[in-house]
Amino acid sequence: MAHLLVVESWVGAMSRLLPRAIREGGHTFTFLTRDLHHYLRSAPEGTAHPLLGARDIITAETNDTEALLSEAERLHAMWGFDGVVTSCDYYLPTVARIAERLGLPGPGPEAMENACRKDATRRVLADAGVPGPRFAVHEEWVDIAGAAREIGYPLVVKPVDLCAGMYVRRVDDEAQLADVCRTLAEFPVNARGQRRAPVVLLEELLDGPEVSVETVSCAGTVHVVGVTDKSVGGAPAFIETGHMFPAALTPADAEAAEQTALRALKALGLVDGVVAHTEIKLTAAGPRVVEVNPRPAGNRITELIRHVTGIDLAAASVDVALGRQPRLRRTDTGLRSAAIGFLVPQTTGTLEALDGGALRDAPDVLEVQLADPGRVVKAAGSNNEYLGHVMAGDADGPGARDHVEALLAGLRAGLVIR
Repeated sequence: MAHLLVVESWVGAMSRLLPRAIREGGHTFTFLTRDLHHYLRSAPEGTAHPLLGARDIITAETNDTEALLSEAERLHAMWGFDGVVTSCDYYLPTVARIAERLGLPGPGPEAMENACRKDATRRVLADAGVPGPRFAVHEEWVDIAGAAREIGYPLVVKPVDLCAGMYVRRVDDEAQLADVCRTLAEFPVNARGQRRAPVVLLEELLDGPEVSVETVSCAGTVHVVGVTDKSVGGAPAFIETGHMFPAALTPADAEAAEQTALRALKALGLVDGVVAHTEIKLTAAGPRVVEVNPRPAGNRITELIRHVTGIDLAAASVDVALGRQPRLRRTDTGLRSAAIGFLVPQTTGTLEALDGGALRDAPDVLEVQLADPGRVVKAAGSNNEYLGHVMAGDADGPGARDHVEALLAGLRAGLVIR
């Protein structure tokens, strides 16, 4: 039995999948957080968040990295951790530094920091010749506006250190650019109390469909698990509206996406102890890297993969954190594709009606999760405002996405927000 240190977490799907994977692997964990109430508030009434099933729960200032390293050393001396993990992007570099300090498995801190900062990722990949959009990074308005004119409109504006598509926007002219920059400046601290970098990343707007390549790195070898497709809506935001695994691509396009992701991971040094989710645009000029995320895919993509292949990426992330060979052998699950679609609110108000009871018994439906009436709804500006999701599979081929879209259309017909 191994003992892991879990440092913070998201409160969505992966925060439940990770404790499950630790427990099913026969291991235990200590949970370390700066705000226990953050997780207490996220659990449905009458239930406990799975993270609170830890062997020990320690409160510490996880945003003070130097103090946290000392605390981790103290705890390690008492309990002897075998690995350290997090499911929250904002703490991935911290976990890498803890692993290095305690002599535990994991990627190097510099590699993780570069992957978690969008501007650093762009520079590393550009230096290595990995294809991506033209880009610029600036803090002052005069430089931002000048770089935008040089790249050319339309373009994409991004914060360099936020997640879930927050404040990522398409802009078509300088007036829109100024509005987005003002909005970003009014959000100086992220949801975990960490001060944000005040710089803005500008990128060329890429054409073509977007996919993601899911990989597991262990002992210097990167294993490709597969390619997932993505649908996006909510313009001028980029909100993920659905995914299907495996993506319905030609073998040539799938291979091109995979090879581009492998080049990106190698350039960043993410070849050991990392489950990664690399986003790729399949442009007319070839694959281009959108982002490299050095953690398992979100939005329940890991569950799509598990339903189709039997591979559990949450369990793989635990294995590589322990320095063990992950279990990546495919099994016949009876499904050839699985897809998820998200119910994205278009208006602000209060949810009055959303009836999905009949969906749970529909053929090939794998999951249904919907918000309850009475919820305050905000028109979606990122992946944080979903009203729920539907997941379904197809035993014969790549038909899961069409099945999910039909189910979502029925849900939308009965959606009432006032």
